[in-house]
Amino acid sequence: MTRYSRRKFILYGSAALGTSIFLKACNTSTPNTPQTTATTPAAPGAAATPTASPVAAASGDTIKVGILHSLSGTMAISEKSVVDAEQLAIEEINAAGGVLGKKIEFIVEDGASDWPTFAEKARKLIDQDKVVTIFGCWTSASRKAVLPVFEEKKHMLWYPVQYEGQECSNNIFYTGAAPNQQIEPSVDWLLQNKGKEFFLIGSNYVFPRTANTIIKAQLVAKGGKTVGEDYLELGNTEVTPIITKIKQALPKGGIIYNTLNGDSNVAFFKQMQGAGLGPDKYPTMSVSIAEEEVKAIGPEYLKGHYAAWNYFMTVDSPANKKFVDAFKAKYGADRVTNDPMEAAYIAVYLWKQAVEKAKTTDLEAVRKAALGQTLSAPGGTVTMENNHHIAKVVRIGEVKEDGQFNIVFATPKAVSPIPWNQFVAETKGLSCDWSDPAKGGKFKI
Repeated sequence: MTRYSRRKFILYGSAALGTSIFLKACNTSTPNTPQTTATTPAAPGAAATPTASPVAAASGDTIKVGILHSLSGTMAISEKSVVDAEQLAIEEINAAGGVLGKKIEFIVEDGASDWPTFAEKARKLIDQDKVVTIFGCWTSASRKAVLPVFEEKKHMLWYPVQYEGQECSNNIFYTGAAPNQQIEPSVDWLLQNKGKEFFLIGSNYVFPRTANTIIKAQLVAKGGKTVGEDYLELGNTEVTPIITKIKQALPKGGIIYNTLNGDSNVAFFKQMQGAGLGPDKYPTMSVSIAEEEVKAIGPEYLKGHYAAWNYFMTVDSPANKKFVDAFKAKYGADRVTNDPMEAAYIAVYLWKQAVEKAKTTDLEAVRKAALGQTLSAPGGTVTMENNHHIAKVVRIGEVKEDGQFNIVFATPKAVSPIPWNQFVAETKGLSCDWSDPAKGGKFKI
């Protein structure tokens, strides 16, 4: 996201979005963050500090980990709550005795919804703070920006958000959904229940564009039709042209598949309702709107629309009740939980289990120990597979009047992740297996 677009959002966001949403998106305070560090970026071109030994970093009374998300900018509306979930998991683990007899010390950095900043902060956490792992990122643009840092340092990132796939790094553990655990099942469900014609909208960066490439290939294979496709820059709230195109392409109604991220969703759903494009004729399926975003936008604008995730706050299970109760007890009775928060929360626990199995924080030992780890998560039992993604249940929810989701579809068991997409010709037949050096991140099945 360019500096210009961020300035534009700050200047015009208040009028377009309303004061409360604007403040939520741009506020840089972190009242629930027990520890933060200075956020001065490293000097451009500065020489990298030699990579710290993760064992040495854990040799004192604490084990240092990094938390790297957007606490300011257009993505703060989604990422601040993920930080809260990660800190809750760390607090619970510390209260139960910590890891290897040591307490976890977390250092928080603000990626500021700016992808070069994410890379700078990742390097700082590794080189200066000497963390043994990092929990972070939301957008695929931020993940792509930090990936070269983690590969150069041979370090470890736990990434908690659904994404477009087409990646399988030995340096990343992905606890959100791969496309076959979110996008593809939701397209199948829409084809069976809502119609054949799709208009695709998204933010202009790697995740929405790759997701829509997958959707278009899937629709061709399954007998659906893409009638339109359009994108907005992150933070852009000028949605009227897109709504006009939707009405022209789908004059009698049809499906809108939404991969917008951040505050663009606020303007989109409000203007959708104002233009008379309701869920009865124009059902919208979103893959980046969860309970937190529904609350911020207003349930009255989203009621009757759909979202595809692996976890909803309304999942009925003892593990979820414990998670929701603990989160509300720490942050307030009015707070909600959502899928990226749950994926971030369980990432901390999966990392803890891997460290305990390895009996060390050494990166290579932890990497190996993480494979096969299982956890009774709030959304159901998850398993870390050899491709560094987790098997998990797929769910589709319909927004209710109270801002929660009525779960209208769920797979009967956890779905194994497929990072390399099997609808896209270039990656069909490819797989990933980090338990076998001869296979690694990409091999022909």
